[in-house]
Amino acid sequence: MSMASLFETLDFGPSLDIAAHSAASAGTNASQLLENQDNLVLIDANGRAVILHAQVERALQLPNWPRGHVRLAVLDGMGGHGYGRQAAEAVAAGLLRMPACASLDELTARLDALHAQLQQQFSVPGDSAHAGHSHRPGTTLTLLELPAGQVPLLYHVGDSRLYEITREHAQVLTIDHVPATAFAMQGMLDAREWWRQVHGEHRPQIAQAFILGNAFADPQRLDDALCALGGAHLPGFLQPLADRRALAVRSEAIYLLATDGFWACHRPQEWIARWPQLLGGAASAADAVHALFGNYRTAPPPGLHLDNLTAIALRFGTGRSLVNIDETALPAATLLPF
Repeated sequence: MSMASLFETLDFGPSLDIAAHSAASAGTNASQLLENQDNLVLIDANGRAVILHAQVERALQLPNWPRGHVRLAVLDGMGGHGYGRQAAEAVAAGLLRMPACASLDELTARLDALHAQLQQQFSVPGDSAHAGHSHRPGTTLTLLELPAGQVPLLYHVGDSRLYEITREHAQVLTIDHVPATAFAMQGMLDAREWWRQVHGEHRPQIAQAFILGNAFADPQRLDDALCALGGAHLPGFLQPLADRRALAVRSEAIYLLATDGFWACHRPQEWIARWPQLLGGAASAADAVHALFGNYRTAPPPGLHLDNLTAIALRFGTGRSLVNIDETALPAATLLPF
């Protein structure tokens, strides 16, 4: 399986190992191919960037990008009378215009502003394709901002995910913005039932997306704003997974940003349970990406729903600022003991 691409031309410096790939579907039959409404953004340590536009990789050089600063993101466009791909492309383009951010406050402010700007762009009065909340498209956004010499910063909206994968575990580091999470926030689901609905089943529903807005406060009404899940908004078992936070990382782990095509199957956790053996011992990020896509094609999980597939794998070298994860997050067995 060949994956040669513009992503391989990027240089992330000596202490970051990063690889990426995006595919329209896992099907081998041409009739099964879907429009790829996913997108991904990689900006390397020299300001060279690669995104998808019209489902084709495009590279460009960003001016005045601070040396050593890296930005990574996966996006999964949805809805809006077929404008899901365009929504994801618009956010990806916005991420190229957005200056490098050195703090979580700055990152949050700039991304919330981009959300509001694009919401207006896709809600032009009189445009039947975009008018009204019911027609407005959206996209997930799971982003890592990596300022030189600092810990990574996470900003997350939607149901794409970030995983930490070692030989022992595949630990999810983000919360899916889905109805089950809204119910858990209202005290209607405990940890076990939330986990069963979100990670043990395939439920293709979403409660919040970039551009689209959120339905956390009232499932019958879409609020324009984004709702950042963290602190008092969340039940105790989800509080370590706040949407916007600095991340503690391990040099021995592979970190995977991925869209939900990878777990769109009847029993997703059974498939994800393969990842420690499949990816945990990968010699490089590129090997991890090849193993993930290759195994998905040759031994797909039962009950597979064809969907777009996008993943960025990264490993942190000892030369980059690292934090002991046990200082800032609960271990997997304590957080989700299922």
